[in-house]
Amino acid sequence: MPAARPRRLHLNAFLMNAGHHDAAWRHPLTQPDRLTDLGYFQHLARTAERGKLDSIFFADGLALWGKVKHNALGGFEPLTLLSALATVTQRIGLIATVSTTFNEPFHTARKFASLDHLSGGRAGWNIVTSGTVDEARNFGQDEHLEHGLRYDRAREFVEVATKLWDSWEDDAVLLDRVHGVYADTGKVRPIDHRGEHFAVRGPLNVQRSPQGYPLLVQAGSSEDGKEFAAQYAEAVFTAQQTLADGQAFYKDVKNRAARHGRREDDLKILPGICPVIGSTEAEARALEQELTDLQVPEYGLAQLSGMLGTDLTGLPLDGPLPALPEERDINGNKSRFTLVAELARRDGLTLRELIARLGGGRGHRVVAGAPEQIADQLEEWFTQGAADGFNVMPPHLPGGLEDFVDHVVPLLQERGLFRTEYSGRTLREHYGLPRPAGRRAPAASATEGQPA
Repeated sequence: MPAARPRRLHLNAFLMNAGHHDAAWRHPLTQPDRLTDLGYFQHLARTAERGKLDSIFFADGLALWGKVKHNALGGFEPLTLLSALATVTQRIGLIATVSTTFNEPFHTARKFASLDHLSGGRAGWNIVTSGTVDEARNFGQDEHLEHGLRYDRAREFVEVATKLWDSWEDDAVLLDRVHGVYADTGKVRPIDHRGEHFAVRGPLNVQRSPQGYPLLVQAGSSEDGKEFAAQYAEAVFTAQQTLADGQAFYKDVKNRAARHGRREDDLKILPGICPVIGSTEAEARALEQELTDLQVPEYGLAQLSGMLGTDLTGLPLDGPLPALPEERDINGNKSRFTLVAELARRDGLTLRELIARLGGGRGHRVVAGAPEQIADQLEEWFTQGAADGFNVMPPHLPGGLEDFVDHVVPLLQERGLFRTEYSGRTLREHYGLPRPAGRRAPAASATEGQPA
């Protein structure tokens, strides 16, 4: 019997403009003038691919996040950007956020199938329900949909999208030039979906893509979010501050997946980590302090107000958090609310201290140290049942990503924890996940089955 393959961790690079620290754009290491420069993002993508990372990821929102007066915000729509990056990379996965609340399944399925074809099977979809009233107000709504209703819609949205990807069978295209038959119309079928939120006839107008479905990613850690992840997600971007919290989340979601008839390994857990890297720990700590010193308190307070659903304007920065609403009364990002509130209470942080702690990771774990210390942290969480890999969030770009690729990745490779070469070509292969076989759509009627 062949020996089992050693377990290897997965690494995703979460790329955000000048970097994840909210003051990164003010630091001389960064290039905030290049946020709409394709060449800048091509360099980042190639750097991540040079490090043999599984994927790069762009978050997205449907409103201008934060106070643009004090941060380098805005930029490219991610699917458009990833289509351009597909042409200058060969192996690295390409993951984009698309909201199920303010999009339609047909549009979304079509765009991801297109990206999967353009990239040779490297597309991934981070499924979000959107979390802010500002987004709702860009789509003719005065208030955001209720949290549970957003997840109900998301479940049906994903079901419709997967039906559309399955509406073309793998062997539907015959390409019979002699007889003038391009496709077997018995294998290109309507889905005839009618549900609570969507009515979609289909079929999709894009042939079945190399991966069948894009890699399905999810990032919510509320009760609704964890249950959704357990049922649908293949990778989970999550935020925990302590090893114990990471282990509890990991066990919880894996157990939920089993209740949905899935294997534990069908779902990869990738906690976020913001690594502040120096040649020594002292150098890393100094860089971390430089970034903290560049923070604009007004910006941090506004961000914190949004996370906690509480207007903190005018409160003394050196005072404690005020009384907060109950989690059940939060209609935005419930999991981030809970994490931030617990962090402040556990460590007795003032508002100023909390803003500093959140500057690099917005609730994700920030680790400052030499490359060996960063690698030690990743190895501990990976081997102690808290992670299958990591969502790496460089605090400043491009240097933070270059430091990780050039100094941390080689250590992980030496320890046998990470690949030294890509063994597959598709994103699913990188994550060790199967290609969906596809479900047969309902048989078409005689008229529906005729060629267009």
